[in-house]
Amino acid sequence: MAQQINVADLDAPQLLDVKRQLDQELEHLTSSFGQLKQAQAKFNTCAENVKQLATSSGDTPILVPLTNSLYVPGRITDKNNVIVDVGTGYFVKKSTAEATTHYKGKVDFVTKNLESLQQVIQKKQENLNYLVTILQAKLAESKDSKSTS
Repeated sequence: MAQQINVADLDAPQLLDVKRQLDQELEHLTSSFGQLKQAQAKFNTCAENVKQLATSSGDTPILVPLTNSLYVPGRITDKNNVIVDVGTGYFVKKSTAEATTHYKGKVDFVTKNLESLQQVIQKKQENLNYLVTILQAKLAESKDSKSTS
């Protein structure tokens, strides 16, 4: 079990170490938040693309991605079924309704994670602000004690 320490009892160098650690944690959490936002946007785009495919006319020409930057022309002959990337290199044939449900589930999952991560980031930011306030008070106190000596 972690032991709680009152930061007001720490001296300035220790407070600076704690501040550095909190800054690193905040940077990592903020980066993770950005990555989750990108994943959320990607899944939303996938769901919208499946919906658009389902409403398209038959034998629709498209560009098929071979890599992130290489596309080849193709045609959609079966607009009722799609191949869905379910992760780690596995692909599954699903109906457009199942694919939409799959992607909406992914969006909901990522959204819940984003909400909880946002709360963690806010709490860490509050802790950092409190720590900076204590650090400034300690530095001002040490400056005052030096000037009166």
